[in-house]
Amino acid sequence: MSGERPHCLLIGIGAGTGAACARRFVAEGYHVSMIARSPERLAGFEAEIEHTTPYAVDIRDLDAFAETLKRMVAAHGVPRSVIYNASLASFGHYLDIDPADFERNYRVNTTGLLVATQTLAPGMIEAGGGSIVVTGNTAALRGKASYVGWASSKAGQRILAEALARELGPSGVHVAYVVIDAVIDMPFARRRWKDQPKDFFAQPDDLAAEIYHIAHQPRTAQSFLVELRPFGETW
Repeated sequence: MSGERPHCLLIGIGAGTGAACARRFVAEGYHVSMIARSPERLAGFEAEIEHTTPYAVDIRDLDAFAETLKRMVAAHGVPRSVIYNASLASFGHYLDIDPADFERNYRVNTTGLLVATQTLAPGMIEAGGGSIVVTGNTAALRGKASYVGWASSKAGQRILAEALARELGPSGVHVAYVVIDAVIDMPFARRRWKDQPKDFFAQPDDLAAEIYHIAHQPRTAQSFLVELRPFGETW
């Protein structure tokens, strides 16, 4: 176990929202277990952020994913908060989308959320409750041309999260879905939108602050669907 620190389980960490969530939850007193496919990426985050433990696994291997989640619980305790931030996408004309990639994206974006909840929620209920916050994006709300390989799995993820929220809420597990309708401030985004001012981008630390808040809402005032965007974003 990780001392007296409560456990946050972060499924899917990258340089933007995921890393910011790890930093925020650690700053608020948590130990954070981090999942990503790349051991090298995880090692970098572990070196940068104290009170974190890396676990490399490919969510597409659902059995290995479930076993990894169980190892995390055995090592650090039942999570008080779970952040499901994993995502895979394919873009392009509908005729060019490989059905294998389409199903791969669904497995990570949607089926992985189901497996995580099946594995973790019973223990969370027994421990007295907690929160599961799922990060989404604009594709979860509407389909657009060239988003065929992504939008359907993210919309399915949102509906799955809503069904889980209705089922788990009465047992003390708060499930919320956060739509990040924004270009997140990351190096590749800065290169692509190089003429845009800083406030065009959503700041990862600001997103993480809101995700932390949602994960700790009182039972008398809980959100399910939350949309976050910079003030200048068209919607």
